[in-house]
Amino acid sequence: MNHALRARSFDRAAAQYAAHRPSYPPALYDALEELSGRRLAGARVVDVGAGTGIGTAPLIGRGARVVAVEPGDGMAAEFRRALPDVPLVRGDGNHLPLATGSADFVTYAQAWHWTDPARSVPEARRVLRPGGTLALWWNDADRSVPWIAEQVRRARSHLGAPEETEADVAAIRGLPVELGLVHRRVRWSRRVSLESHLANLTSHSEFLVLGEPGTSAFLAEERRLLSALFPDGTIEERYVTDLSLAVLDPGI
Repeated sequence: MNHALRARSFDRAAAQYAAHRPSYPPALYDALEELSGRRLAGARVVDVGAGTGIGTAPLIGRGARVVAVEPGDGMAAEFRRALPDVPLVRGDGNHLPLATGSADFVTYAQAWHWTDPARSVPEARRVLRPGGTLALWWNDADRSVPWIAEQVRRARSHLGAPEETEADVAAIRGLPVELGLVHRRVRWSRRVSLESHLANLTSHSEFLVLGEPGTSAFLAEERRLLSALFPDGTIEERYVTDLSLAVLDPGI
């Protein structure tokens, strides 16, 4: 599917995204502080591709001074509704509209893969202070859980997408391995209604660009299968949050 088309698809589903996408566990932010060697409290953080603020709110909760960067009109509008007091500037990781050496952290929650690393890496280097941290993280469905693995397989089959290996995922995300990234994996879960679970699934860009008939057909079958697995209508979604970060020393 066209990368630019998928990137733009979130604006028309921003409210759905805000209501049903998962947040991130406290252990992720603990790991961010541990691996960077710096507390978030009082730190200047640039949260790029902030979307509706799902990753931004916990940074604020840790006492960080955050400036959010978001290119999409719909996502920015939802962000302003959720976090009206947080500065938000329009832009993206390839062209950060921020001063050189102004940030202690540049963070990307579920957003780095929409950038061009040939441009976004130099931009992160420019905006970070010496010794600042570039941090990238993603929520992934925990495929060690059998029903989740089967659902992922069904979704990819419905979308006409091949099975993915971990190497495929890393390549798609464009991790800047030249920076000497360190990694941490956090497992966690949340309990949601069946309908919220399905709305979360179809807030992903592959479904947003698929169109209503194809998405509706997938939802009908998933609703049937999951209703049998979870007759009380409550689903425990299990996630693996992958964090990758690099502390950029002076001269890098």
